Amino acid sequence: MKDRRNKFTGEFKAKIALEAIKGHRTVSEIASECGVHPHQITQWKKQAIEGLPDVLSDKRRKRKEDQKALVSELYQQIGQLKVELDWLKKKSGLAS
Repeated sequence: MKDRRNKFTGEFKAKIALEAIKGHRTVSEIASECGVHPHQITQWKKQAIEGLPDVLSDKRRKRKEDQKALVSELYQQIGQLKVELDWLKKKSGLAS
């Protein structure tokens, strides 16, 4: 007898987890219908519930914060390069 692992798609897992979250049927009923172990469904349900806050969070706000941090870092680099350029001009005698 050969052991084979089943690979389920994310869409399938989400469908099963959502069905378990709804609670219209027991986990055992869902498991027997879909051919999945009840413990696996419980794990998918737990992962779905824990991941919901991240899915529903305001990603635009995070992108804005990341953008501001990037702009700040780039301005700092520009300032550093300008100081270095001025120093090199002064040392080489090319200062205008």
